[in-house]
Amino acid sequence: MASDRDLKDLMALTGRVALVTGGAGHIGRAVAAGLAELGAAVALTDREGDACAEAARALAQRHSATTVALTADMADEAAVKALPGKAAAELGGLDIIVNSAAFVGDSKLTGWAVPFEEQSPATWRAAIEVNLTAVFVLVQAAKPWLEKSGKGSVVNIASIYGMVGPDLGLYEGTRMGNPAAYGAAKGGLLQLTRWLACVMAPKVRVNAVTPGGVLRGQSETFVGRYEARTPLGRMGTEEDMKGAVAYLAGDLSAYVTGQNIVVDGGWTAW
Repeated sequence: MASDRDLKDLMALTGRVALVTGGAGHIGRAVAAGLAELGAAVALTDREGDACAEAARALAQRHSATTVALTADMADEAAVKALPGKAAAELGGLDIIVNSAAFVGDSKLTGWAVPFEEQSPATWRAAIEVNLTAVFVLVQAAKPWLEKSGKGSVVNIASIYGMVGPDLGLYEGTRMGNPAAYGAAKGGLLQLTRWLACVMAPKVRVNAVTPGGVLRGQSETFVGRYEARTPLGRMGTEEDMKGAVAYLAGDLSAYVTGQNIVVDGGWTAW
């Protein structure tokens, strides 16, 4: 059936409710701002309660949006399970989930961003719990609300290291590292995205956005090496992720599920 809706209408998220995990983080804040700009009410959740509350206040002021801050540790299964109900109770429903919370390569964990022989199994388990298991738990708990929505959309934030192996030469002489658990969890997240897309269809769509390296105060040595390997000649920014997430969240992508939009400046193209 032909539609006479224009792109502006397809893009709008007015009346919808989004839950963004890692909402006090760099990418979480940026994508939440994009959703709010398009009219969504947004629940931000983060384990850093004060930072999450500040992010929610800033978002509300900037975009005249309805926001709420929900403090939760994504390693706490009970807290994760409770999030959809809390967001729905505060904002009147739940239509969109953006899974942005994660331990990343520069997280301050023991046995994490260190050489392989020093990486800790305990830290591996903790990272898998936050970066992968928490997504499973959250989406499972949110399923009734997402199905009721009629516009349910889940967007998982993955990583190029869930698609390709690391070039360890990028890190030589820096304090950065590339933990095995990070790549394994993000690869698992991409497969979980495909699995959920099949299982939750036709009522709920599930897709992923895969960022490349995001410029965030890394050493000049690392940045120079990274940019030299990137076809577009620069590292990414948080703003680069907003459009992809907004596209997958709303009706512009109404016939898209089980897909992965790679936002990496061409890093994985060669």
